[in-house]
Amino acid sequence: MSEARSDHATLPASRANTETADVTNGEASGPGWTSHTRGVIAVVKLEGDWLVSETYIDRSAARLLQHCASLRGIGFDADRLGHWDSTLLVFLSQLRQASMHAKIDFDETGLPTTTRRLLDLLPVRQVPAATSIRNSALAQDVGVRAIGMWAELVAVTTLVGEITLAAACVLRGRSHMRRIDLLTCVQEAGLEALPIVTIVNVLVGAILAFVGAIELRRFGADIYIANLVAIAVLREMAALMTAIVMSGRTGGAYAAQIATMQGSEEIDALRSFGIPLLDYLILPRVLALISMMPILYIYGSAIGILGGFAVAVAMLNISATIFISQAAGAVTVSEVFFGLTKSIAFGALIAIAGCRVGLRAGRSAADVGRAATASVVLGIVGVITLDAIFAVCANALNF
Repeated sequence: MSEARSDHATLPASRANTETADVTNGEASGPGWTSHTRGVIAVVKLEGDWLVSETYIDRSAARLLQHCASLRGIGFDADRLGHWDSTLLVFLSQLRQASMHAKIDFDETGLPTTTRRLLDLLPVRQVPAATSIRNSALAQDVGVRAIGMWAELVAVTTLVGEITLAAACVLRGRSHMRRIDLLTCVQEAGLEALPIVTIVNVLVGAILAFVGAIELRRFGADIYIANLVAIAVLREMAALMTAIVMSGRTGGAYAAQIATMQGSEEIDALRSFGIPLLDYLILPRVLALISMMPILYIYGSAIGILGGFAVAVAMLNISATIFISQAAGAVTVSEVFFGLTKSIAFGALIAIAGCRVGLRAGRSAADVGRAATASVVLGIVGVITLDAIFAVCANALNF
């Protein structure tokens, strides 16, 4: 279809109410639209059949508003409108969006009732604020991030304080936490974690024995492999590797479970029924992991030393009696106490991080995966950072 176009004419103020300026589209006998501008109101006259199968119709809404800076409203005249389909809806949606950006009133009263109903179903993109992120100053961006970090720090501190007070109530027997929830979390964080804890700590003990043999054999001090394995496992590796495993296994599970409850609106239902989230969701998980981490540490230490023992006896030609004697002489109660303290701190960190990440997750299915990933990353980084702090403190105290 050939297209006849005419630019919008700018009218003098004295003649604005008597003359019209037209913007046309299409042939006179075919489908199309015509805009008659009187003063500050533009009336769009729709004509013909607006069908996809028909000849091309120019649906550019931008051309209508291109030279109409003085417009304050847009209306419609659909008396000569024939059959129509989504072609008309696309044009009207574009014109409505352009009107929003130009801050022009969009009057739908002249359209057919069915057209207005379908048009209301189409989404409307919100007009961005005058100050966009691209134009914001660096200081403003830094300030927003700083405020966000401070708000998150306050939220985490509040959560830690509430957990501490709730744990004190548990010791006094005044908690509303259900025992079945605690026992379920203990089983998940304890018994079900034994296989992966066993594999990791056995391999770590064996690796320590091999690494120690490489250096100590140069000095003819193979016998001290037992000392190296026992001290390294009890002081550092058992607590650290067990915490990393639990961060990936249990911390991520905590975040995913709570994030899933967010998406399914279970947490909203708990709040509406007046059930405290702290007693029902958070406290059982935190107490279960804190109570299980020392046990897993002791178990991991024994398994790690056993792995080093197997390598030393079977592959490094060290007597079993000598290995046991050397390991027992190297281990002190303070080493075990130090490892237990770290394991408790690691357990609290992993559980609180997993629960906090789950609570602040979104409501979509993708947010569940993001929450689990964020919890694992935060837990591992936090555990390693906390272990470094323990090492610095122990060195300062000559421990």
